[in-house]
Amino acid sequence: MSDQENFDRFLSWLDPDRDKAGRKYEDIRCKLIKIFTCRGCKDVEELADTTIDRVIRKFPEIVEFYVGDPTLYFCGVARNVYMERCRPKPSPVVLPAPPEDSPEEKEQKYECLEKCLNKLPPETRQMVLDYYKDDKTAKIERRTEMSERLGINKNALRIRMHRIREGLHKCLIECLKESITE
Repeated sequence: MSDQENFDRFLSWLDPDRDKAGRKYEDIRCKLIKIFTCRGCKDVEELADTTIDRVIRKFPEIVEFYVGDPTLYFCGVARNVYMERCRPKPSPVVLPAPPEDSPEEKEQKYECLEKCLNKLPPETRQMVLDYYKDDKTAKIERRTEMSERLGINKNALRIRMHRIREGLHKCLIECLKESITE
C-alpha cells in the first residue's frame, strides 16, 4: 500500500467525510500543540508532528481493533513522546587524560623509535618519515604525491603504512620492555 493510500485510509478513520476528516486532523494537531505548550516544551510543532507521524505509522496495526475517539489515541502517543523528550540524556563519559610522560620516559621512547626505524630498509624508513611529515593541506598533497610516485592509490598507501606502523609498534613495545628490565 502506498503512503498516499495509507494516509487516505487514515483520514477516513478520523471521519468518513474527507472535509470533516481534514478539519479533525487540524483540530488534533492544534490540541497536541496546546498539550506540549502547557507542558513547557519549546519545539511544540515538531513534537505534534512527531506524534502524528507515529500514529500514522502505527495506524495499519491499530485500525482493526481501536474503538473510540482517535483524538484520545493521539493524546496517549503525545504523552509517550513527551516522556521520551523529558528522559534524561546520559552524560558523556569523560576519561581523564593519560599522565604526562617524564622527560626520561620520553627520551627512552624516542631512542626506541629511532632503533626501530633504523631496523627498516632505508626506502621504507624514508617513506615513513615522508608520510608523517607536514600538517593539514601539505600532508594531503605529500601523500598524494607519494601514492603517484609509488604507482599505487591512496588507500593502498594507507594500508601499506598501517602494516609498517604495526611492525614499528611491536618493535617499540619490545624495545621499551627491554629497557625496563635493564
